[in-house]
Amino acid sequence: MANRRFEMYQYRQVIVRMRLGDTDRAIARSKLVGRKKAKAIREIAWSRGWLNPANDMPADEELANCFSQSSARSQTTSLVEPYGEEVKKWNGEGIQGITIHQALIRKYGFTGSYSSVRRYLQAIDAANPEASTVLDFEPGDSAQVDFGMGPVITDVYTGESFKTWVFVMVLAWSRHQYAELVRDQKVETWLGCHRRAFEAFGGVPAGVTIDNPKCAITRACYHDPDVQRAYAECAEGFGFLINALPPREPKKKGRVEAGVKYVKSNFLPLREFRSLSDANQQLTEWVGVLGIFRPKTTKCSGGPAIRALQRGITFLVCLVANYDKSIT
Repeated sequence: MANRRFEMYQYRQVIVRMRLGDTDRAIARSKLVGRKKAKAIREIAWSRGWLNPANDMPADEELANCFSQSSARSQTTSLVEPYGEEVKKWNGEGIQGITIHQALIRKYGFTGSYSSVRRYLQAIDAANPEASTVLDFEPGDSAQVDFGMGPVITDVYTGESFKTWVFVMVLAWSRHQYAELVRDQKVETWLGCHRRAFEAFGGVPAGVTIDNPKCAITRACYHDPDVQRAYAECAEGFGFLINALPPREPKKKGRVEAGVKYVKSNFLPLREFRSLSDANQQLTEWVGVLGIFRPKTTKCSGGPAIRALQRGITFLVCLVANYDKSIT
């Protein structure tokens, strides 16, 4: 790293990231430069006012003078630059750097190393940081639902081995969750899990955010998905709105995505299950004792989610008793 040659565009990208608020540690983790070099660049950039977003970025000639680069070196460009537009297109499509490097060799006889491609992609990402938004919810406003792959269970009584799925419903504000292992994703299973989740919560949220499982959505689309008839009747009976997300946008239900991962990484490992009912008994006990105390990163992280419920989360009145549909 100490003998590595730095191009002007790399210095520029380091300064751009500093102007956006990145720390030296964060820049070092991106492998653009090391922490010591980032610190040296920051001191020079600060003294010249380059870190002030109100000021213009310095020209390459000015950068070369400050960082003791020769005028010839300041004109050096990345070997990837001639293929820049195509590389940017591939990067935008989510194609990995190794694949891009191999494609450049195959199509153009590219002679540069993979590291040159990696640095070029890092510069692109640094110049176009991805924005993210924290979704905010009111108490009782929404629950998020998802399925995740569960363990293969061998029933000790029958000898049958079968795959399972873990159903998780998470209250978006408090992150209090209900989880259950099931053998399939059929409509009756989906509806039954909803009923048992509402019974466990003691109420029904105003809306339920889902992906596009076939047991709930018969035709997925961005604007007007077709809801499975039995699920629509279930929503009407319990009094909640169905919020079906657009295809391939799991980040919009990040609460339950994290909830499924938490169950799979913290409950399932190193456990033995004698049957499906035994697995669900263990899961229920774990959720009730340990699962609700998991660390949280949102504003309700001051205590266990169950305390938030006890402080008066306002749910709609549970309509289980009045729902006359047969849900197993």
